[in-house]
Amino acid sequence: MVAQKPFDETDYRGTRNKRILTLFLNLNYRRNIMKQMIAIMYVMALLITPAAYASGNHNQMKGHGDDERGSMSKKQSGNKKKMFLAKQEVDGYTVSFHAMKAADGMGHGGSYNLMVKVEIDGKAQTNIVINSKVIHPDGKEESKRLMKMGDWYMAGYDLGHKGKHQLTVLFKTADGNKHFSGVYYP
Repeated sequence: MVAQKPFDETDYRGTRNKRILTLFLNLNYRRNIMKQMIAIMYVMALLITPAAYASGNHNQMKGHGDDERGSMSKKQSGNKKKMFLAKQEVDGYTVSFHAMKAADGMGHGGSYNLMVKVEIDGKAQTNIVINSKVIHPDGKEESKRLMKMGDWYMAGYDLGHKGKHQLTVLFKTADGNKHFSGVYYP
């Protein structure tokens, strides 16, 4: 009969520790690979996003009655009660005034949205500072700075009461000159 060697814990622990160490190293290796893959995907997303944005037509007024050139000439005639569009020429600039009832939750400070576009030779001027003023039929005045929305500038006003509202804008162009224009709504 062969004598059995007594159980030696150091052999067992040594083998066990090697297995644990191997598993631990494999897990760290896998974690590092995953971190690298996530970092690569993040960098790719950062590089692709500006290129994708630049390639599209991001006219934010789509859906508000504009055709591809940004004018509402085709749709205005059959929809006069819902939309208002008037153009004024001032100092070589074409100023388009557009007012329409705001959709629920999209009032931007009023029940109607006043939108203004300033163009020269058909090209929208987007580097301007523009303020608006509405004189209501009862004589009350309201002034607001318009915020940029694509090629348009916009502010919300309450234009629902009867009578003519005077809509005016004062804008400062990149050359430092100030220009004034206005129309009556409706």
